[in-house]
Amino acid sequence: MSTATTSKKKPVAQTSDGQEIRKKSKWGPGTIWSFVAWVAGIAFFFPVLWMVITGFKQEADAYSNPPKLIFTPTLDQYRGVLESGIGTTLLNSAFATIVSTILVLLLGVPAAFALSLRPVKKTQDVLFFFISTKMLPVVAVIVPLYVIVGDIGMLDNIWALVILYTAMNLPIAVWMMRSFFMEVPSELLEAASMDGASLWTSVREVILPLVSPGIAATSLICVIFSWNEFFFAVNLTAVQAQTIPVYLVGFITGQGLYWAQLSAAATFAALPVVLAGWFAQNKLVRGLSFGAIK
Repeated sequence: MSTATTSKKKPVAQTSDGQEIRKKSKWGPGTIWSFVAWVAGIAFFFPVLWMVITGFKQEADAYSNPPKLIFTPTLDQYRGVLESGIGTTLLNSAFATIVSTILVLLLGVPAAFALSLRPVKKTQDVLFFFISTKMLPVVAVIVPLYVIVGDIGMLDNIWALVILYTAMNLPIAVWMMRSFFMEVPSELLEAASMDGASLWTSVREVILPLVSPGIAATSLICVIFSWNEFFFAVNLTAVQAQTIPVYLVGFITGQGLYWAQLSAAATFAALPVVLAGWFAQNKLVRGLSFGAIK
């Protein structure tokens, strides 16, 4: 007598019309790429985290090899940096960065608008002229700049850095803002003019709100470039107009490199830019992706 064996199957979920519903695997392509993105983000952020942690160490612990992961934290390095006069250099950097960024926007936004929605003759030649100013290495112009700044009595003057930072960031701002203005339909200006709005009213009420993410992205790029600029600052300033990058070099002495103090000072130097990027991250992402999806 033979017995029939039946294989048991797991119940499969079905829709109302009898179609099977397949469960999605937990480890799909999206999950794998998310994991890779997290690993990459942690890898990029780890040097910053290590810098902050080193600032809480004593110099002996910061020099240890292999590095000490367990130590007694202290605020001596941060306290010593504050007492050494970092506040003045931070104020100098903040002044040069903020004022030069405002000047760049005041000059660059109208120029970008004229080259996009209101183009002039030989627009490409004008754009090439703007970007060609970035092709010359700064080391090739430092000698004539030093002579000119010295002749007009602006050595160790923060306004000299403001002028140079404005000239340094203006071509980049014009190119970035032009790309954002190019994404704005010209029909918007035509519609505003038909409604009786002047050009200034149309720009203020219609165009600028649309390109505000691009303005935020351009501003942050200019802030980063100005805040981190070192070559002009180290050659044209001494004490009164010293900026934070020049101040950090002072921790490299003939006795060696003070890792813990340098890490504490670098944390103070990086904090303003990190906070600016954090508060502007929403508009920054929108600005960098402006016009990518139509």
